[in-house]
Amino acid sequence: MKPSTRLRRGDLVEVKAPEEILQTLDGEGTLARLPFMPEMLEYCGRRYRVYRRVVKTCSYGTSSTMRAFPDDDVVILEGMRCDGTAHDGCQKACTIYWKEAWLRKVSGTEARLGADRGESNQTALRSRLKTKTGPQTYFCQAGELSHAAPELSRAQRFTKCFSEVSAGNCGSLEMVGRIATWLFWRVRRMILGPYGRGTIMATPTATLKLAPGELVQVKPMASIATSLNPRAYNRGLWFSPGMRALCGKTATVERRIEKLIVDGTGEMRQVKNTVYLEDSMCSCSHVAFGGCSRCEFNYWREIWLERPADSA
Repeated sequence: MKPSTRLRRGDLVEVKAPEEILQTLDGEGTLARLPFMPEMLEYCGRRYRVYRRVVKTCSYGTSSTMRAFPDDDVVILEGMRCDGTAHDGCQKACTIYWKEAWLRKVSGTEARLGADRGESNQTALRSRLKTKTGPQTYFCQAGELSHAAPELSRAQRFTKCFSEVSAGNCGSLEMVGRIATWLFWRVRRMILGPYGRGTIMATPTATLKLAPGELVQVKPMASIATSLNPRAYNRGLWFSPGMRALCGKTATVERRIEKLIVDGTGEMRQVKNTVYLEDSMCSCSHVAFGGCSRCEFNYWREIWLERPADSA
């Protein structure tokens, strides 16, 4: 079902009632192969602002790719992330994708038509939603992203930059800045190799046992480089150019991360000695032409961090 009016950044929307959403789903609990997840049920009947349209999105699984939903009918709502409760506590905290068919645009003065129904009648919808496709394989938006959003060609990546501006996701000058950032790091990589690359093949590990809310200091880049291989990876985790901005600065631990579902495969992967830092988000424009809408966290190995000298 293709809405006649496209949602734009800042629009007020109401998540439809469970029985309305159920009518849009196929037998797999998806719409155009994008799953409606059990973690989304609590939002039925409630109102939120559209953060941006998903013109294109990154996917980090077995490889890094740029993708787009064919019907151009997906948005992100402000401050909404998956808590992983229905997927064995996955800690990836993905931004949730919303099909426009699951939302209705409202004004601030309209009555909340779905408010009473949103907290009831969930049984039928919940029974349609699956969370696994096998003993060790999970079914969620991240796991199905490669099926719901085909990979873009180089030409499509270029034209999508114009779509980002026309959709209201960013201004023309901001998009020019994103492209310039990508171009700089692309040329730098071709000339000098991966940023921060080290010289060792077997990269080391360290355990700080950091806790949420704890203050840490990010080590200088020269120190971090000693823990990276020639491709700037530490045990499979890449230190991206955008992360350099925090080198030498203090930050607060948002949470520990010990397991996450891999994009495109649905595999639950165990992670060690890794945390999220508050307000440390993926600087996608450093690596993806024109950036993307996904707003993922940066992953920080504890070996790249240290407790401040004056911490108790």
